[in-house]
Formats: sequence, structure tokens, C-alpha cells
Amino acid sequence: MSIQPEAIDRVFAPGLQKDYIKDFQKRGGLTRRRSECFVRLWGYLLWKYQSTITESDAPLQITELELVPEFISCTHREAAVLFYPDAERGSDRSAGLMMDKLVALGLLDKQFDGQTQCWKVREQPEMVLVEDEVAPNVIADYFNPITDSVQAGRLMTRAFSELVRDASATAYKITKSLRKWGKIYAPCIRVLRREDTQNPVGVIVLYPTAEKSEQLFFDSPSKGFYMTNDREDDPFEMAHPGDETCTCIYVRAWLIDQEYLNAETMQLLIETTQATLREMREDYPALCDIYSLIIHPSYEQLRRIMGFEKTVQDSQRSYTWVYLAIDRYIALDAASTVVALTAGLPSTQKGR
Repeated sequence: MSIQPEAIDRVFAPGLQKDYIKDFQKRGGLTRRRSECFVRLWGYLLWKYQSTITESDAPLQITELELVPEFISCTHREAAVLFYPDAERGSDRSAGLMMDKLVALGLLDKQFDGQTQCWKVREQPEMVLVEDEVAPNVIADYFNPITDSVQAGRLMTRAFSELVRDASATAYKITKSLRKWGKIYAPCIRVLRREDTQNPVGVIVLYPTAEKSEQLFFDSPSKGFYMTNDREDDPFEMAHPGDETCTCIYVRAWLIDQEYLNAETMQLLIETTQATLREMREDYPALCDIYSLIIHPSYEQLRRIMGFEKTVQDSQRSYTWVYLAIDRYIALDAASTVVALTAGLPSTQKGR
């Protein structure tokens, strides 16, 4: 069989593709669209590679995605056929942009010799389908700027993937920011961690905002972006402990790795946030408001169930500032909130 991107479903069963797509959404934090493109591209590169090393005339069948030890060529035109099989074919340029995005997310390596573009899937533990294991115990804990910043930064980078252009630069920026915030006021950051390995699997950042930065909550949301763009200076300034003019908390992270998301860890996330807010009021006695940023309309159900109100909508994108009084958040019944979230949220959004 000649190797053509149109024939990928003949050698790589659609059902198996769907299994991998779901797994990458859960483990890698990818959108479904990016997962689909990545899985089909990986299968195509593997098919090309296997055809060069086998001497059999029998049709090849991909039963498991394996890492290819060398770079394999794939043009943007081939990728467009792979990425848009059930609709009018997208442009070669859009396919190329998707491939570059997968590179930026750390999933692919790219090699270009001036004539041919070649690609190789990067080796990462979460890329291999594994058998179900006993879920490890997850506990809430204080953030340690020395030992937790790198892993927490990677979790946040993955969660912000829709906004990220350069994943490595963003991860570095977030890591440095976490350490800086931890030096000023470490109690505003909490982690959920595996009890056995002590690795963070969830992050909460309740940023006490200096009075001079409060105006940003009333401006277009994009004016407050910092961690996911190339802005050098953070537009938000952190209030120091004891600042009696600090009234606002900016939720800069509130997430759980999809692999560890369940009703128990979601309830733990809510309860840990409530306990942290109570503790922070001892150092910032005027705290009364919580602001957060919604970056996608799919989080609407989560916003509504938790009681946040929309305040300012970005004029160009679907970004929205949302608000809730701290007293109302602390008064939430965590158990009943989790029941509502589990029943109402799409499965791909439960980790927000």
C-alpha cells in the first residue's frame, strides 16, 4: 500500500485513535482539536517509518503508538489532509501553524534543512497509554518555592495552553514568578500533591492585589495578561502582608492535573481555597473581593455554579473578568458544589 495521508484510517483504526485522543486530553491537558491532530500526525510518521524498516509485503497495521527514533518528513500539505479529513480541507498554512503549535507545546521536534521539513515525536511519560492503577492519595499542602516552583509552573503552562505561544518561555516565566511571589507572601499559594512522591498535581494562587493595581479589574481583561505573553513587567503588583488597603484577591491559578481530577480532589481544591482565604484575612484584614479571568465560554457552567458574576468582557476575545465576594465563596458548601459541578460540567472542563 502506498503511503498517502488520505489512507491513515486504514492502517490506524479510528477507534484506537479516539482512545489516544481522550488520553492526551486527560493527561496532557490538550484541547480535543490539538489531540486529534497530534495523534493522527504521530500515526502517520510511525507508518512512514515502519514502511522503511519492514521487508514484508503484508499491509501494515498500527496497534500501538511507538516513538520513532529518527526525524520523518511530512509536508504541510500532507498534514492538512491528516488534520481535516471530514471537512473541506484546511489550508497548508493552517496545518503548518498547528504543527508549530505542537512544537511549542513540547510534543514535537522540528528539523529543516532548507528543503525538507522533518518531524519527531518527543519522548514524554504521559504519551503512552497505561493500564488503570490504584489512584494515589492526594493531599493539600503549603507551597514550597524551592521544591515546587518548576512542577507547578509546568502545570500552569499546560492549563494556559490556549494562550501560550512559546511553552518553554512561559514555563520559565511562571516558575520565576512563583518563586518571586513565594518570597513576598508564600501563604497565598497552595498545592495539591501526591502523598507518595510529594509532586504537585494541583495549584492554587490567590494573589493579594495592591490597591494601585485594582483598576485593572475594571479594564479589558487582555490588559492584565502577563504570564502568557512577552510582557516584561507584571501589570499587577502584590500587596505585602499587613497592607490594610488590600481588598482584592486575583485568582491567578486554580487547577488540578486532569489525571488526578475526581470528586474528592475537586472538593479538596474548594475547601483548601476557603481555608487559605480565612488565613489570608489575618494578614490582609480588608479583603472582601475575588476576581478571576475566564478565557473560554466553555467555563460558563463552572462560573455559574460557583456564583461568580461577569463584570468586564474583552472587546476582541471571549475573555471575561468575573467577581465574587469572599464571604460568599467561604460560605459555599463544598460537597454540594462538587455534585453540581460533576453533573453540569463537560468532562474536559472539570479541571479549571
